[in-house]
Amino acid sequence: MGKRLIIAIDGYSSCGKSTFARAIAEELDYIYIDSGAMYRAVTLYCIRKGYIGVGDVRTTDIIGDLGEIDISFVYNPDIGIHETFLNSENVEREIRSLEVSSHVSRISRIHQVRTRMVELQRQIGINKGIVMDGRDIGTVVFPDADLKIFMTASVDIRAKRRYDELRGKNIEADLEEVRMNIISRDIADENRDISPLRRADDAIILDNSRMTVDQQMDWIMEIIRKKIDED
Repeated sequence: MGKRLIIAIDGYSSCGKSTFARAIAEELDYIYIDSGAMYRAVTLYCIRKGYIGVGDVRTTDIIGDLGEIDISFVYNPDIGIHETFLNSENVEREIRSLEVSSHVSRISRIHQVRTRMVELQRQIGINKGIVMDGRDIGTVVFPDADLKIFMTASVDIRAKRRYDELRGKNIEADLEEVRMNIISRDIADENRDISPLRRADDAIILDNSRMTVDQQMDWIMEIIRKKIDED
């Protein structure tokens, strides 16, 4: 396929957005932008600089350093993924630590951090050939994306998927609790002040309640072929 696209995938939690986005990127030899990894990289930077303490976040210092933070993704053929680089250093392993996990939500809530991440995401996408998933990719990050997909599935289906995932990791879970958590998360995503979950007017809806990953890939690749052939 010649023409390269920006593909934005938004949707509700537990719809398999990341799995879908990674599969598309691999199929097309595109860059997969992992927005969660980017916020983790910023968090790692802040930890190293001492900007995060017990119950304390030095927001002013963090904002002041945002221009010094650069994040990129480099494909590692040995493991078949794009690894996260912070200021030219491979930090893929470090950003998955428990320490980073425990602080990332506080860092991601800082408005200026989100603004900087959008700026970096757009820089990565300047040459196109990218796939990115999240809650606001087609509405905020790449409003001019060539292809926008909005993923959804019934609450019961999503709850069962999440429940099975947890059980597969030997994590105890109650299906009804998982279901209520997903409902609460949907409400929070749709009503948060910064970048709420919205379906872009030109997004194609993918309800994958009854679809396998292979069926979804067949569906999206047909759409991509038509999109490329338009020009």
